[in-house]
Amino acid sequence: MKKIDGPFPEAVLIVRANQLFIAKDGLPPAMLNRILRIAAFQNPEFYKAQAMRLSTFNKPRVISCGDDLPRHLALPRGCLPELEALLRYNRLIDIFLGITTYSLQNHLRTTVKRMGQIEIDEIYVGVNKTGRQFVIPVQAKGGADKLAVIQTSQDLAYCAGKFPGLTARAISAQFMKEDVIAIFELTIENDEVKVVEERHYRLVPAGSITVGDLRNYANR
Repeated sequence: MKKIDGPFPEAVLIVRANQLFIAKDGLPPAMLNRILRIAAFQNPEFYKAQAMRLSTFNKPRVISCGDDLPRHLALPRGCLPELEALLRYNRLIDIFLGITTYSLQNHLRTTVKRMGQIEIDEIYVGVNKTGRQFVIPVQAKGGADKLAVIQTSQDLAYCAGKFPGLTARAISAQFMKEDVIAIFELTIENDEVKVVEERHYRLVPAGSITVGDLRNYANR
């Protein structure tokens, strides 16, 4: 799947009520489609019937819990972490890892041998300038959430089984105060989560970046 290209609005209005209402103004069609996919999941009844060679009539392949309204998209309230992740780190994974990445799938529910059912917030695939290819499972965390050894182990186990020829790099994106996004690369050592690298980012409007800021970035 291609990375979503802009232009994007400087801010996206999200209203939290009985559902999350996301204003469409300024968002490209590809981003609107991706937002709706956050609230969509594979229908197990469809695949169960298909595996048993039974009729799949009136059994949708995908169940969507989102609504496309005239001026807004509506999602269940529980989709907020994935929504924030999609809107905020659309390109930060590239910057953090120094490779070109593409979102493969979000909100993946699947099973891993000897681990059972797992859920991965988002999976990226990527390539560096020498052609080395990567698979990147991403955890989206709130400010108070902790890095979990079980989730990281599950993410890496899934990637090793599904993409044995690719190098797996587990990422956690944590949303903190003052619009700061902390991104971690994680690994497992001695049954503990270890942080390989950590960086903090703040997304700001382009007009707020000064000439002095650009000089400082150039000298890093």
